[in-house]
Amino acid sequence: MLQIDHLYKNYGKFQAVKDLTLHVPEGDLFGFVGPNGAGKTTTIRMVCGLMRPTAGGIKINGMNALTKQKEIRKQIGYVPDFFGVYDNLKVKEYMDFYGSMYRMDSKEIERISGDLLELVNLSDKKEVFVDTLSRGMKQRLCVARALIHNPALLVLDEPNSGLDPRARVEMKELLLNLKSMGKTIVISSHILSELSEMCNSIGIMDNGSLVAAGTIEDVMESVFGNDQLIITLESGRETAVRIASEYAGVKVQSVGEHEIKLSHTMTKKEIAKMIGTMIAQDVVVTGFHKQEGNLETLFMRVTEGDAGSEGNACLKGGLENAVESDS
Repeated sequence: MLQIDHLYKNYGKFQAVKDLTLHVPEGDLFGFVGPNGAGKTTTIRMVCGLMRPTAGGIKINGMNALTKQKEIRKQIGYVPDFFGVYDNLKVKEYMDFYGSMYRMDSKEIERISGDLLELVNLSDKKEVFVDTLSRGMKQRLCVARALIHNPALLVLDEPNSGLDPRARVEMKELLLNLKSMGKTIVISSHILSELSEMCNSIGIMDNGSLVAAGTIEDVMESVFGNDQLIITLESGRETAVRIASEYAGVKVQSVGEHEIKLSHTMTKKEIAKMIGTMIAQDVVVTGFHKQEGNLETLFMRVTEGDAGSEGNACLKGGLENAVESDS
């Protein structure tokens, strides 16, 4: 659906986007995350035809987005981070206005607008002036407006910005509903917990570069390696570290006063055997458990908040094959 190849955006000597290659398949709900200034919005604006790249290519539905901009605009529905509405219009008039921009006839606009307002739970607001709507309602109205021409790709830049918790839940439910209908969606957000609940694939940007991309499960595995095991103990730390290091596929990640963190490829039986060996050699083990990675931890690990440039380079190299094979 969305194919980005070696995309660059330069402002003089500053590179806002650097060699970005990404494939978002049809029907995906793709989450774009990264720190402020990472290049997410710049990338989204280039995809939507609002900004020309310095170099690289963009295809949507197999169509060159840089040479066929008029046709591409019919393929995209865009909800910007700072959305604009016409406050002196009623909700129905607002939808009519945007439908007319796509040269839809009045009967078609009325039929589709009715369906879309029902989809975003605004059917009872048709005769209400836009400026009386809450921020969450206005944002859902903008999603309805972006869908009026039935675009192949829906792009939302920080749609939950400034929304209260209830409005964020409503937006999440709306996007999941659109995903279940087969709509391809790209969404950027800083609310990582919500992205993990919605998206089946993600891309993480840092300093203009894509440092991770793929399904959440694949990226988690690439970053955190195999399973992580935390062993808590009262004494015998040095012995425990020595025993763990003797097992194939085990890497000691960190050692605390009463805790050892391991990454491993062991089976449950092998874990039990290792713990038993530790206990037999007078290590006082008080417990052990598997640690699950999450999107927040992943984000910190692959951006400069934790791993730094060296970690980013290693991760990017490890994921390049996956990204290329998917494209």
